[in-house]
Amino acid sequence: MNVRRRSATALAAIAVLGAAAAPAVAADPSPSASASKSTPAGLYGTADPQYDGVWRQSLAMLAQDTVGVIPSATAVRWLTGQQCDNGAFAAYRADTAKPCDAKTMVDTNSTAAAVQALWAVGGHGDAVEDALGWLKSVQNKDGGWGYTPGGPSDANSTSVVIGALTATSTKPESVAKDGKTPYDALLTFALPCSADKGAGAFAYQPDKDGKLFANDDATAAGVLGALGKGLVAEPGKAAGGGDATCAGGDKPTREQAAANGAAHLMQAVAKDGHLMSALAGADPQPDYGNTADAVVALAARGGVGSAAKPLAWLEKNSATWAAQSGPAAYAQLIFAAHATGTDPRAFGGTDLVQQLNATGPTPQGVKDTATTEDGKQDKAKDEKDD
Repeated sequence: MNVRRRSATALAAIAVLGAAAAPAVAADPSPSASASKSTPAGLYGTADPQYDGVWRQSLAMLAQDTVGVIPSATAVRWLTGQQCDNGAFAAYRADTAKPCDAKTMVDTNSTAAAVQALWAVGGHGDAVEDALGWLKSVQNKDGGWGYTPGGPSDANSTSVVIGALTATSTKPESVAKDGKTPYDALLTFALPCSADKGAGAFAYQPDKDGKLFANDDATAAGVLGALGKGLVAEPGKAAGGGDATCAGGDKPTREQAAANGAAHLMQAVAKDGHLMSALAGADPQPDYGNTADAVVALAARGGVGSAAKPLAWLEKNSATWAAQSGPAAYAQLIFAAHATGTDPRAFGGTDLVQQLNATGPTPQGVKDTATTEDGKQDKAKDEKDD
């Protein structure tokens, strides 16, 4: 939930301002598996990792796990090596031999994404526990999280942390600060049904006057957060998934807020099948990453049928974008395929799994159908490492 997503240029601007929506998909000009001189071995993608290294690594590993691929041990070590002693992750640490200090720009989004990836691949309980402990330690008094510790809560960051909690079987409602839970915070970003525009959508944050404005990226994240879902979500079975009526008045339950947000997204994609970007100073254009996130949110809330139109658009139009954008983009499309029961190896004529694998170190193999006694860890058919 990636808080989740756009360009390295946008992330750079966000970092300078000291706040961010969600890690973005950095432009990656080549899906080559070999790292450049400036790109560390073990890292997915060849673009500068300064603003999205941990984010894209986490999404790539999580997507591989989702389709039964066992990530390279080198890739896993790269991710665990990025963790600070206090459990937090920064977007990227060029020198991991140097301990993190007060100047290390750790953030909740990178940390929450890493939690979901490391939990999925298994065998890193201590790292996950430390990361969760840090996330809990920087929870705001309203129950939510901002991108940076101590920053004001936002819908995207709160949602991706909810995803980390639920992925690790931690109930978000049990993680409270001053009596406020993550769900309490998330609902404060839901536009009321009485709103003139964007009723039922989620805002990223209130503006300086406390007003809420609909944000499609925040809405996709907010729907998943309100449902208690992480970056990987199964198709939902909610009745009335396509209902466009805002319910719950100005104080919806989190289930109503999820339904309202999904209805907003369905309206947003009804005409063209995709969402539009709205970066300041740039001409509006189709937003592939947010559309993929919307597919996951719609499918998780209302089932496969709710996401049919944007899914079809992605299958037809996303190949070039993914090839240019790199591992996180392929991961987002794999999440969309998974949420809708679509074959990621034949996604509009593209094998997303093969393309993702080609952006990083060779995977260890594929999962066996046999599982261990606790049913969580799959055995590997192929123990080969790169």
